[in-house]
Amino acid sequence: MGQMEEKSRKRARNQKLQALILGSIAIAGGVAVALIAPNVLGAMGKLGLMPKRRQGEYIYAARQRLKKQGLLIEHNGFLRITLRGEVHLRSLVLALAKPPRLKRWDQKWRVLIFDIPEYRRKLRDSLRRQLRASGFIRVQDSVWLYPYPCEEFVALLKAEMKVGKDMLYLIVDSLEGDTRFRKAFGLPLSADNAQPSLELPRVLDRALDTILPKHDNTSRS
Repeated sequence: MGQMEEKSRKRARNQKLQALILGSIAIAGGVAVALIAPNVLGAMGKLGLMPKRRQGEYIYAARQRLKKQGLLIEHNGFLRITLRGEVHLRSLVLALAKPPRLKRWDQKWRVLIFDIPEYRRKLRDSLRRQLRASGFIRVQDSVWLYPYPCEEFVALLKAEMKVGKDMLYLIVDSLEGDTRFRKAFGLPLSADNAQPSLELPRVLDRALDTILPKHDNTSRS
């Protein structure tokens, strides 16, 4: 595995671990320090993540980093999430969230349209990066496309980035010139885009010869 891939894998692992620790504490409202490792390992099991050897050490190190960053506080043997930690948890959830990819496409397009003013340019650029990282395809700067139902993901995106009034979620039955988008998402091409068979004219001729009377000299054009 290359260095970039290894760094990306470690970063994703650390993000998931932080989200599990912060999330388990946020849900419980406060967790005894001794219960952190079992709770996180249990959550990893439910998510289908196999705990590795020395996983307990990773959890301890991650917990200490979160405390040092001011995301967790410890008092009388209990850990609680701080306001800063809640903000960080929401950003982690958004970073780890991905819209679904289904085996079967329902032939409908999901379109996101947003209009964010210039004075919120940083937010607008961040939103575009998030959409690109989540698998959406850019149609125009403020119009993005996805083929599968993703309303829950969009609701999370609106809430966390505070763009609820500036973003519309549309479900479109047909989209003009969507061949390039179908190809980009690995979807089947529509019948209108299928290449005509070279045998088709001869097949039509034979069919017409069968249907039309032999003495009929009417043009077939």
